[in-house]
Amino acid sequence: MTEFVQVATATESRDEAEKLARSVVSARLAAGAQIIGPVISAFWHEGEFGTGREWQLLLKTRADRYADLEAHLLQHHPWTNPEISAVPIVAGSDACLRWVERTTAPDDRG
Repeated sequence: MTEFVQVATATESRDEAEKLARSVVSARLAAGAQIIGPVISAFWHEGEFGTGREWQLLLKTRADRYADLEAHLLQHHPWTNPEISAVPIVAGSDACLRWVERTTAPDDRG
């Protein structure tokens, strides 16, 4: 059985989040993307504490597609060093997981 992950990243604006979501999903590196925001983040960056508004992206994909998804995000993300993290999907509806598996298969043509 294929393993699945949910990948998270964030952008500074809704437009950037939408552009990144379209890019990833159209490349079939994720079955779908949800954009949540704005959210307020608190963080350390370059030795200083900060806060800011961000738009979070949640992406669902196959675990074996993670490396390609990460590379795509790093190439197309507006930030130099974006957060990209993945957590395993330990359970999900059968129909949903089959959809993720089918739509992110490297050889899928639609």
